Amino acid sequence: MAGFGRRREPVEGEREHLGETEGRDRGREGVVTHDDHHAREKFGGANIGAAFFGWMVAVGMTVLLTGILAAVAAVLGYSGVVTQDQAEDNAASLGLGAAIALLVVVLLAYYCGGYVAGRMSRFDGGRQGLLVWVIALVVSVLAAVLATVAGDQYDVLSRTDAPGIGLPSASDLTTSGIVAAVVVLVGTLLAAMAGGKVGQRYHRRVDRAAERVV
Repeated sequence: MAGFGRRREPVEGEREHLGETEGRDRGREGVVTHDDHHAREKFGGANIGAAFFGWMVAVGMTVLLTGILAAVAAVLGYSGVVTQDQAEDNAASLGLGAAIALLVVVLLAYYCGGYVAGRMSRFDGGRQGLLVWVIALVVSVLAAVLATVAGDQYDVLSRTDAPGIGLPSASDLTTSGIVAAVVVLVGTLLAAMAGGKVGQRYHRRVDRAAERVV
């Protein structure tokens, strides 16, 4: 009874088995770490495909959310500016409440776009969100240049009702118009990068779960 609580020392064969098991565990941890670094070197960085689809999601969400906003405004009897196109054409008459609502819509849309790009890419979620914003900016600039050079009939964004990123037109180059454009540009950039980082966290959770299993 005196030795009932005494811990039994492993015999020589058990020691060898335990040593082999610990060695395999350490080896597996090393493989996981090595594979993670190798995957980052191979698949990290800019993912143009993910950013493109993230931009498509941002455009679609902008259209969807502005449509919902317009429907809510109609139910409430509001007859002012409620869409991004109307806001760009009538920036001077845009009310504060409508401006805030449209800004929230655009921020949510680019957050969703960045999230999709980050979720599609295992690494560098913030960079994928940045690329979503860059694609939107490039498309908006190219569409504006094409419309200026070739005429309004070639304004692709307006003809397809696709929203741009909020660049001011020539008639909106006032102090308030420039400030509003800067707010939209910076806000959408931060929203897209934040969405990309949040989307990337899914892969980090998967990696942690895999490490616990190993």
